Amino acid sequence: MNIILFGPPGAGKGTQSKYLVKKLNAFQISTGDLLREEIKKNSDIGKAITNDMKNGKFISDDIVNKLIENLIFDPQKKNKLIFDGYPRSLSQAKNLNMLLENSNQTIDLILFLKVDKETILKRLEKRKSIEDRSDDDYVTIVRRYEKYMETTQPVLNFYSENPNFKEIDGALEIEEITRKIDTFINV
Repeated sequence: MNIILFGPPGAGKGTQSKYLVKKLNAFQISTGDLLREEIKKNSDIGKAITNDMKNGKFISDDIVNKLIENLIFDPQKKNKLIFDGYPRSLSQAKNLNMLLENSNQTIDLILFLKVDKETILKRLEKRKSIEDRSDDDYVTIVRRYEKYMETTQPVLNFYSENPNFKEIDGALEIEEITRKIDTFINV
């Protein structure tokens, strides 16, 4: 089963992805984790990513798509993918469809965790104090949220036509969101 889980930064994608990975014996593909790995390596790509993140920008589709492509074509991960925060743009969504088609895979479920800005701000401020992530300062959070909502609307429109698209109130408690997800995967 391949699942796309998306929502604004701080919506709980990572938490729910980890749950789905364990429940379905799947592999989490988190663009955030992939990008942070590049930053840790201090590669040229990592430096470009750091600069874009500090300015509240999304990372270029070319960088993200290349990192994703390598994982999709891994035979051990075939039909066991949980996409956490990808795709974030219409071009990424179209690229994902092409990659999956070329690897004889499909998306079985698309979950959108819808969360308002105020809830996101509270969550990310709390996460900042716990995890000390550099991308969780207030100004960056606001920029990332606004940019996310702006660029993701076409993705929402693209996927909302799909019968496998499900919207979940991401402001609910973690366990409640998990139960809702379970109803969709146990159909």
